[in-house]
Amino acid sequence: MNKDAFSGFHPVVNLLYFIGVIGFAMFFTHPVCLTLSFLCAFAYSVYINGKKALRFNLLFMLPMLLTAALLNPAFNHQGGTILTYLPSGNPLTLESIAYGAAAALMLITVISWFSCFNAVMTSDKFVYLFGRVIPALSLILSMSLRFTPRFKAQIKVISQAQKCVGRDVSNGSLLQRAKHGILILSIMVTWALENGIETAGSMRGRGYGLPGRTAFSIYRFDRRDAYALAFILLCGAYILIGSVTGGLYFRYFPTVKGLWSGAYTVSLFAVYFALAAAPLAINAKEDAKWKAIVSKI
Repeated sequence: MNKDAFSGFHPVVNLLYFIGVIGFAMFFTHPVCLTLSFLCAFAYSVYINGKKALRFNLLFMLPMLLTAALLNPAFNHQGGTILTYLPSGNPLTLESIAYGAAAALMLITVISWFSCFNAVMTSDKFVYLFGRVIPALSLILSMSLRFTPRFKAQIKVISQAQKCVGRDVSNGSLLQRAKHGILILSIMVTWALENGIETAGSMRGRGYGLPGRTAFSIYRFDRRDAYALAFILLCGAYILIGSVTGGLYFRYFPTVKGLWSGAYTVSLFAVYFALAAAPLAINAKEDAKWKAIVSKI
């Protein structure tokens, strides 16, 4: 996994950034915005998670994109540009194809951004941001985010141990494999319950929930965070104002129509790209600095 410089910013900066890019990806249906957001999310997820993210995007996200894009024209027959007629007699329209592709691109873009969000917004950041306001909910969220990767890692350990004694889900007949799977699941449930008891005891020993209890934090809001926060807020405000004033207007029904050119619209595209590509630019700058330092050694 590559060292992500953007995750080293203050949690407030990280959270507001992901709220902005995920929200824009969900509500802006302009093809240019969707494409820019998808490319940046895809590149950032690959930068953070490496080959694992690339394999996931190619093996799962791409088929999901194609499936979602093909399903919409099969059920949605709206639009004024009829290309042909399906065997059922329903029309196949250009608008339904365009909308299906846009909806599919939006889906995988949001999933890619959430994969980045999950890698950057760690459980300690959630506790830092919401620990004083909603301590119980922040604790549940942080434990839930932490539980899934730990559960996956532990089940691999148990599966490997059971495989050594011939009790893995790949050994034996179908009935024996089912029994082995149930045994592994039983071991995992026991481990999860025991881990929960140990966590509760540790929290009680550390004084969780007592009045006046303080918490240590390594996060400090410095000048770099202030510049990044100002950049995010200014870009987000400009994009929102542009959307409200119609600078990103685009429709799919009854006919495909929208703004593609014009100084104002192009400037909105440029700002949107700058916002979406901000983590990549930060990482590129830090990587260049590191290479320059290494070259001088």
